[in-house]
Amino acid sequence: MRDSRETFVNHAFVAGYPIHHSRSPLIHGYWLNALGLRGSYTRQEIAPADFPAFMEALKQGESRFIGGNVTIPHKESAYQLADRPDEIAHELGAANTVWKQDGQIFATNTDAYGFAANLDARAPGWDKGETAIVFGAGGASRAVVQAIRNRGFKTIHILNRTVERAQELADRFGRDSIVAHPLDALSELTRDAHLFVNTTSLGMTDDTVPEVDFTHMSPGALVTDIVYIPLKTPFLAAAERQGLRTVDGLGMLLHQAVPGFETWFGTRPDVTEDLRALVIADMDH
Repeated sequence: MRDSRETFVNHAFVAGYPIHHSRSPLIHGYWLNALGLRGSYTRQEIAPADFPAFMEALKQGESRFIGGNVTIPHKESAYQLADRPDEIAHELGAANTVWKQDGQIFATNTDAYGFAANLDARAPGWDKGETAIVFGAGGASRAVVQAIRNRGFKTIHILNRTVERAQELADRFGRDSIVAHPLDALSELTRDAHLFVNTTSLGMTDDTVPEVDFTHMSPGALVTDIVYIPLKTPFLAAAERQGLRTVDGLGMLLHQAVPGFETWFGTRPDVTEDLRALVIADMDH
């Protein structure tokens, strides 16, 4: 890492398609200002067909950027195009953070870090449990399963409407204790579980969200959601009504941004309540 005492004028990006909704510039702009650093962080709307050329320009030094974040639909392409993806990105088959170094593109994925750091901050001790339920088997669920496994959960149940997709996710991690199930197994599996994570987009719109009886979960169990708009999703609202601890998904967005900022700008930022309030205010517009 760079010496934080030095002054850098670096430029970073978030690339996606579409990208207008991204709040990453708000987050990184807040840190740049709070830390008194010179630099920029901007949105780059890059169509899938143009993404390889964008990455090549970064590698060859033909763009002004030192690195950046990559979001939907480019995460898998970023991993494939990187010269030096790390073990985290390799296991997930996707990267969300890239940077140029020694004429090569390095890549990692900070989603698992962001997920765990959010729970560490808002529900200390969440990782003392043994059994977790991951609802959904889309791209975002890969990092969640990775984080939960790395924190020592003995059993992880993955539930998905298409059980074959849940099985593909379980097979990616190659452990007998990571098990795929159809959705109708949910009631049985919640009994004595310590952690429930929604990784689907259910609740972001007017989708029908399944009713879940969380009361049979283990005492002190936690329910969390990676969705952060709305901040209190139907899953979290139901769990609160039933007396369970909950953590919203906004902190995952904030914490996953920390390692990239440190890599590009040389200083490790803090996730503060002021930053959280700033993003919530922007969400309300």
